[in-house]
Amino acid sequence: MLDDLKLISDIDKSNMLEDIEKLPEQVIESKEIVNNSSLGSFFKVDNIVISGMGASAISGDIVQELFRDRLDIPIFVTRQYDLPKWVHKNTLLISQSYSGNTEETLHTFKHGFQKRCNIIGISSGGKLEDYCEKRGVPHIKIPISNQPRIATAYILFSSLFALKKIGLLRNGIESEIEEVISITKDLRDECKKDRPEKDNTAKQFAKKIFNSIPQIYGWGTYLPIARRWCTQFNENSKIICRFDEIPECNHNDIVAWSMNPEVSKNFSCILFRDEEIESVYMRKRLDFMKELYSDVAKNVIEVHIKGKKRLAKMMYAMYLGDFISCYIAMLRKTDPSPVVAIDELKNALDSI
Repeated sequence: MLDDLKLISDIDKSNMLEDIEKLPEQVIESKEIVNNSSLGSFFKVDNIVISGMGASAISGDIVQELFRDRLDIPIFVTRQYDLPKWVHKNTLLISQSYSGNTEETLHTFKHGFQKRCNIIGISSGGKLEDYCEKRGVPHIKIPISNQPRIATAYILFSSLFALKKIGLLRNGIESEIEEVISITKDLRDECKKDRPEKDNTAKQFAKKIFNSIPQIYGWGTYLPIARRWCTQFNENSKIICRFDEIPECNHNDIVAWSMNPEVSKNFSCILFRDEEIESVYMRKRLDFMKELYSDVAKNVIEVHIKGKKRLAKMMYAMYLGDFISCYIAMLRKTDPSPVVAIDELKNALDSI
């Protein structure tokens, strides 16, 4: 059915797949948006805190992992209502909310302003834009999309271009971003909905995962991507999904897999593989896990990453997961766009 474009159109009422296809253009547009913003230089920054929820926070995770061994200052991602006690006037707080109305992010913005942090706001508008204007805080305004999770590239690359514009990224990342644009365009051609299943990597993965519970394992560069796949499967595919971290999970998780065959047979275990950066220890762990899960799980799926530099590898893996999540929704005959339970929770919180 994944090659039935009429059926896909009937299910995907808000054109989520078409919005996903726009990611490379979001990357390109983000540069122009930041260049036209009012950002100035921040002369002293001791640490960076990125505040957000959902896709906004995951973009922070990606920035944190991307620069963990390249910046001399720490990057911390928070998904809370408040900030750590150690933030101060030399902290750079990047407040990210697609809608601009995410209550956790608005609370941390206020907290950061009270503590005299340097702040950059990123949103499509909403209260966050108002907060920035009233307090004289620079704001980067991104375009409105159908769903926040479709605007991840806007948020991620706006924050990257912002860090470059204020002088924190002294080593150019232009070549890395050019590779991102190239590799995601190629992947889009490979995974778009009019590409038949026999030649479509995302459709093939979706068929394997369908009717199982995905368990995704991330490590190093691919830990934020494992989280992203999980949240996209939750929101787009509307399925239960879990992610875990290697090597930590090797100290607990593998015991459960070896002792619960009646449960484990319902799972698809997904492993990211990258021979270029797998250490001998990580390769041994991944091979061991593959062998263990092959005996007890419904599927073991290895995702072999393409790309040369870290950012392109991460975006290749993230983008592939976005497509897969939508094709699983198509197999389930479920519109990937609505998130009814989240909307109900927001309404309940608004009544407080």
